[in-house]
Order: sequence, then C-alpha cells, then structure tokens
Amino acid sequence: MAEAAGELGPTTPYGKTLLKVSEAEKRLGAAERDFIHTASVSFLTPLRNFLEGDWKTISKERRLLQNRRLDLDACKARLKKAKAAEAKATCEGDTVPDFQETRPRNYILSASASATLDDTSRPPPPRAEWKEKHPGGWSPPCFFLLPLTPSVTQARGCLSLPEDGKLWNDEVDKAEQELRVAQTEFDRQAEVTRLLLEGISSTHVNHLRCLHEFVKSQMTYYAQCYRHMLDLQKQLGSSQAAIFPGTFVGTTEPASPPLSTTSPTTAAATMPVVPTVASLATPGEAALCLEEVSPPASGTRKARVLYDYEAADSSELALLADELITVYSLPGMDPDWLIGERGNKKGKVPVTYLELLS
Repeated sequence: MAEAAGELGPTTPYGKTLLKVSEAEKRLGAAERDFIHTASVSFLTPLRNFLEGDWKTISKERRLLQNRRLDLDACKARLKKAKAAEAKATCEGDTVPDFQETRPRNYILSASASATLDDTSRPPPPRAEWKEKHPGGWSPPCFFLLPLTPSVTQARGCLSLPEDGKLWNDEVDKAEQELRVAQTEFDRQAEVTRLLLEGISSTHVNHLRCLHEFVKSQMTYYAQCYRHMLDLQKQLGSSQAAIFPGTFVGTTEPASPPLSTTSPTTAAATMPVVPTVASLATPGEAALCLEEVSPPASGTRKARVLYDYEAADSSELALLADELITVYSLPGMDPDWLIGERGNKKGKVPVTYLELLS
C-alpha cells in the first residue's frame, strides 16, 4: 500500500488514504507479533516441554504397569489351575476302583475271563491227576494279565502311579514362585507410577496459570486491534469530510484511550464494532426528541441483548448482555439502529447488538 501511495502521489486523496491504511496494518502486524511471542513464551512452550518430557515418561511407566498387571493375572490363573489338577489327582488316588470294570492302560489282556492271577500262582497238578481231568488230551492254556512296566505297583486294591503326586506338587511350587516374582515386580512398578503421578498436581497448577496468561494476552491483542481500527476509521472519516463537505456525519464514538490506561477487560467489553456512521441524517431525525417519541401503530417487538453496550451520548440507550428490551423502528431511521425501551428509559440501540425475538 505504501508503494502504491508513492506511485499514485502521497498528496492525492487516494494516496493519503493508502498511507493511513498501510500504517494501521503495520500496527496490527506488530500487535499480532507481540501476541504470538507472548503466547509462545507463556503457554505453548511450557505445554510442549511437558508433553515431550514428563508426559512421555508417565505414559511409558503406565504401559509398563499394565503389562505387569497382565503378567500377575496370568500367574494367578496358572497357580489356580495347578492346584485344581493336584486336588483332582489326589481324589482319584484315594478312590478304590472296581477291577472288573476298570483296567489300567499299563496292562494288556492276555488271558480269558475264566483265569485269575491266583490260578496262575498255583503249582501244576500231578500228571496222573491231569490226565483224569483232561482225558481228551491238551487243552488251551489259561490267559492272565501281564504288566507292561515294572514300575506299576498294586496297593490298597487299586493300581496307581506314585510319581503323579510329586509331579503336581512340583508344578504348584513352580507356579507359586512365579506368582511371588510377578507380584514383586507389579508392586515396584506401581510405586514408581504413583510417585510420577503425585507431581502432576503441581504441573496442573502451573498450566492453569499459563492458560490465564494466554487468555489475558489474547484479550490485550484484540483490544489493541480494535483501537487501531477505530483510530483508522476516525482518520478516514475526517479525510472524507474534508473531501466531501456537507455529506458526511462524523462518528460519535469517544476518543480511544491510551493503551497504557485501558485494561484488557474494559477494552474487551466493547470489542464488537458497531456502526459509527449513522448514514445521512434527515432534518426531521436530527431534531427528533426521544421523550416525545411514541411506539408506532404497527407495534413493538422484544429483543435480547447479545453484548454489553455503552451509550455514546444521551440519545443512545446503554445495554447489558442477556437483558430483554422493547424495540421498534420509526419512519426515516437508519436501518442499523432501533429505538429501545427499558422501563422509563428510552434511546437508540444498534441492531448488531440485538437478537430479535418472535
């Protein structure tokens, strides 16, 4: 804009306006750079340091604690199964089975049902007696059961393996040892995670303070932008009045206070820009007396106030956010303004600050 103003001529009305707008844009850019720097130092940098440092460590330790908990649950389940198997083996060893119905797998059937172990243990009869009993000659031999492995013993009327109980006892001892190790590792990791999480409260307090500073710097930034644009609008209005005399009504906004004397809260309360040029006023409207104005025959409407608004002069009505007022329009009025009533008070109000209710 400054280069274009130099080419067009800084003394021309268009060139002067370009110079004024370019200066205002420079001030807006400087305010934006200050805001970005302040936000980076007071809010973004502490948050980034926390996310890339402490939070990564906390997340890693929490994942490790979760894995330790899964290992502990697996060890508990393994011990439970081992104890159940040991109890089952003990109960089966105490039960005396029916030899006629239950036959161990370690034995093979090598005799008929007519022979028993007692028959095979007797000495053979004399030859004469044998011939009398078996006149027909040779008869099939008796069949009997033979053990496959010599480690099988006969005890208490049933066959059992003495090594099974010892095997399950070893399995239970091993599962208990693994459970103790897993419990120790889980407790140690839980303590580490707890110590890390204890410092998160002070971190939250620090981040809360940084967040308040960020909001304050943002309010200051928007207040500065509003004041810069308001000053630019006044400069453009004065130059337009000099160029087109008699066709421009100056703004009724008060002069913008210095930056050092205006708090961000006060400046932000007047943040929304309202029309400061009330178009061309007719002689009848200029001489309008609000005390003598009565609602039109077409009726009135209710409206809710969106933002706080401070009256610029006695002809306007000050507004508070969220309050309800009665509004109506008069013939010849600027369409950006309405007449508002609140109790016994009456005055002009900007339409942009209102939400008309049906």
